[in-house]
Amino acid sequence: MDQPTSGAEPADAADGGAEALDRPLPEGVRRRVVALVSDAFGGLTVAELPAQLRQYARFTPTRRAKFAGNAMAAALESDPLFRQRIGERLSQTQPELAGALEAGSPPAAADPVDVAAAAYVLRPTGWVKLVEAAGEEVQRADAERVDEESRRELVQLREELERARAHTRSETERLRTELDAARKESESLHRKLRSALSEVKRGEAALRRSAAEADAQRAEAAAQLSAAESESRRLKSRLGEAEAALEAGRRASREGRSMEDMRLRLLLDTVLDAASGLRRELALPPVTTHPADTVDAVEPGRMSPKDIAARALSDTDPALLDQLLALPQAHLIVDGYNVTKTGYPQMPLEKQRLRLLGGLSVLAAQTGAEMTCVFDGAELAAPVLLAPPRGVRVLFSKAGVTADELIRQLARAEPPGRPVVVVSTDREVADGVAKAGARPVASVLLLKRLSRV
Repeated sequence: MDQPTSGAEPADAADGGAEALDRPLPEGVRRRVVALVSDAFGGLTVAELPAQLRQYARFTPTRRAKFAGNAMAAALESDPLFRQRIGERLSQTQPELAGALEAGSPPAAADPVDVAAAAYVLRPTGWVKLVEAAGEEVQRADAERVDEESRRELVQLREELERARAHTRSETERLRTELDAARKESESLHRKLRSALSEVKRGEAALRRSAAEADAQRAEAAAQLSAAESESRRLKSRLGEAEAALEAGRRASREGRSMEDMRLRLLLDTVLDAASGLRRELALPPVTTHPADTVDAVEPGRMSPKDIAARALSDTDPALLDQLLALPQAHLIVDGYNVTKTGYPQMPLEKQRLRLLGGLSVLAAQTGAEMTCVFDGAELAAPVLLAPPRGVRVLFSKAGVTADELIRQLARAEPPGRPVVVVSTDREVADGVAKAGARPVASVLLLKRLSRV
């Protein structure tokens, strides 16, 4: 890597301090300076380049001039060492021009823009005057070019104007001849038109009479058609209302009968299982009815989920959940995300669901209780492709319906008397299901029970 001499940089700095431009570089000189820097750029190593220009080291000269023009101009102005290196490359490629500038006698035949650009890079004594002179020369050349173009355009416009005038004169003569012929033809056509108008008036009178008769007939037909269409719409509307009412009645009948049958059947199974369990627990012999049996007898009571609390178990004791699920026809409803976010909130939602459902499947197999796990559908980014585990019903709330409301609907759908246990720490859910006759328990109770699975 070439190193500048010890006195080169101070001299350059002194010259830069002594002479400076008091106006921006002329645009033509600036473009020529950027081109010179871009050409000399490739002869420098990456270490010799300013930091802001190293990213353009592998660009072609054309691309450097296009994308790094402003950066190169700024570095040339602010970095004397970089400007000295570019000047050395310029002296190697254009030694005659560089030597003439250093000697203070630029070639008279050289392009002023090239002289100004080289002077801006090399910064010899009087370089500011050379740059300003090049700017004035460029402006003068531009003015002369504009003046020459204006003169050529003026001559062209005069020629076009003369041709337009000649064309206008010939067109005027032709149009006068055509106008005379048109006048004669117009007079003939006026005569024919007057004759035709009289014929048209007679035809219009006959047409008006025919149109009046046709309008009367169309009006009568339209009135009859409107009356028929109105009657048809009325009959169709009544028919649609009758069909809708009939279908609604059929649907209500089917749904009501199906829902009531399901509730009654489930309640009947609950009562039968409770009676069977009570019979086994008390080891009762087969019952034979005698009149004396009805005297001073006490009817055995049924155990409900609310009676379990009387057995002095803690609300967080897993044995409490086992006793609740041991009731006949017990139904466990689980607030899914409430449980998973209490037990393992750091896991992704998909893994939370799989872990909870796996534990519920084992618990269902152990207890035989019906189990329903409810998740909030509002947190789903897409439909869940999930195969429910054996023994567990998995439900997601619909759009606009929260999981809490779905749990309350499930609790209200159960018949009175069936043991229903709802797992949720949400106070609103607990209060809502308690009003429906269900037993709410905390999520931590289920988590402790599942840890034993």
